[in-house]
Amino acid sequence: MSAMRIAKTVSITLPPELLRQAQDLAQREHRTMSELFREALRRYMRGEVEWRELLKRTRSRGRALGIRTEADVERLSDEYRREKRG
Repeated sequence: MSAMRIAKTVSITLPPELLRQAQDLAQREHRTMSELFREALRRYMRGEVEWRELLKRTRSRGRALGIRTEADVERLSDEYRREKRG
């Protein structure tokens, strides 16, 4: 016997202008509001995972380059620009 998927209803509050924009978008894309918000949530969550993975990769590379502060980033950017003009 397969598991039955059960959807749960949730309530959210939106400012009137954001609600209007969401309704317009759903209508243009021939989607229900539920479909629109499910897709938005999936994209948001996927983006969060990708962002955390990117941070993990770049933080270790930054440490290897001796980057500890925003000032270090600025310094390295300035050095790179000077080399390119060189």
